[in-house]
Amino acid sequence: MPVARVPQCMVFKPFRLAGGRGRFATVKSLSVACIVAVAVGAAPPVVVCAQGDAAAPAVGPSWLQVDTVTKTVTFQLVAGLTGLNGALNFNGFRDGGLTLTVPIGWSVVMHFRNHDGMLPHSAEVIADTHPLPTGPVAPAFARAFTLRLEQGLISEQTDDLRFIADRGGSYLIFCGVPGHGAAGMWVRLEVSGSVHRPSLAATPAGKP
Repeated sequence: MPVARVPQCMVFKPFRLAGGRGRFATVKSLSVACIVAVAVGAAPPVVVCAQGDAAAPAVGPSWLQVDTVTKTVTFQLVAGLTGLNGALNFNGFRDGGLTLTVPIGWSVVMHFRNHDGMLPHSAEVIADTHPLPTGPVAPAFARAFTLRLEQGLISEQTDDLRFIADRGGSYLIFCGVPGHGAAGMWVRLEVSGSVHRPSLAATPAGKP
């Protein structure tokens, strides 16, 4: 009886090399294999089975914290977490492949960090629109954007987005550096009156 061949996998612990180019080259060189990354400590596990440029990590259990007493959701938003899409991704997802769902009226805190060792990135919450803007636009909520929205924050710089999700609807978490969002660096935010608890899930990628 024939036995299906299993793609060769590699097991490694994620680490950050000193040089941005080296880090990017390492990720790209591994993109042809099935990669299983087992993190240590609080870092979320990453499970990737690469198929061209379509690989994305599993949703990390530490990315979302929920406080039902204060009705506050905290989201760890990481730019360039992996080499997917030339590192133009949030938490390893591109083109809406990740969706944060929040009950209407909740406070949202997004702790933004640029993990990309080569390019600057930023983040803002914008209306779900098509075609995608080529640069920063007015945010959908007050203070729903990082500093240096157009210039971007350099490697390992951080900032917080803090806002109240007081209007229901579909939104995008979008990189405002010109060209980045339009190239796929965005994920989704849904503000809903029909849910009672925030959630974070992988969703089908595609244009708005």
